[in-house]
Amino acid sequence: MTATLAVLVFDGLAYGVLLYLLSVGLSVTLGLMNFVNLAHGAFAMLGGYTAVVLMRDAGWPFLATLPAAFAASAAVGAVLEATLYRRLYAAAHLEQLLFSIGLVFVSVGAATWAFGPQQQPVALPAFLRGQWALGAGIELGRYRVFLLAFGAVLTAALGLAVARTRFGAQLRAAVDHATAARGLGIAVGRVFAIAFAAGCGLAGLGGALAIDLMGLDPTFPLRTLVIVLTVVAAGGAGTLRGPLLLALGLGIVDVLGKYFVPQAGAFVTWTALIALLLARPQGLVALARGRA
Repeated sequence: MTATLAVLVFDGLAYGVLLYLLSVGLSVTLGLMNFVNLAHGAFAMLGGYTAVVLMRDAGWPFLATLPAAFAASAAVGAVLEATLYRRLYAAAHLEQLLFSIGLVFVSVGAATWAFGPQQQPVALPAFLRGQWALGAGIELGRYRVFLLAFGAVLTAALGLAVARTRFGAQLRAAVDHATAARGLGIAVGRVFAIAFAAGCGLAGLGGALAIDLMGLDPTFPLRTLVIVLTVVAAGGAGTLRGPLLLALGLGIVDVLGKYFVPQAGAFVTWTALIALLLARPQGLVALARGRA
């Protein structure tokens, strides 16, 4: 029983890391830029299909497709930010919501036309397939170990980028007081454009990593919309630490709930989230208490 519980917790942590990778870009655009971008999952789907096409048609190995998934989603995000999103920064949240949800349905239709409605396969390299036996009945999935390690490195890099780099300082200044930042010579529009593109790129990276565990089809943006919004809102929009902690906890609760009470696994997960929001309506980690 102890070995089973350890494996379940480990699987929950891996699932939580995946949720964080899918959500962290939205934390930037929603929390820092105050833009309700419900099309975040569409950029994740773009990263997933980029990885699939490169593996299937160009023969790229899986790991080599990850930077390409980030770059493709970031590039499309940059173009859409310059042509469409920027016009709505000062608009009401309802207008932002309607525009972005419309973009989701456009992306679903485009993906269905281009790739069909079926699930897309992913060819993981041999060293990421199978289990690692640690003894005492504990076997850990190799891909889940990879997700945990990858998530730890990326989280540390993002924290350093926000807290220690010149761009991170400019972004924090632009968020705190855009007018004052402009007076100091900071190109606020350029800073927000780069942050938006980076957020879209992170979504694409998460989408590529999610293919094996969550599947990829044209409904991907709709399937992940609620859970991604929940991670950001309940974790603390605009922070890096809040969504990480919430995603890890949510992953563990979800896996344990579905194992011990499979008939009510989702109910357990959402009940825990409601209890958290009742206790901390501002989110697990409020923006005023630190962005990283």
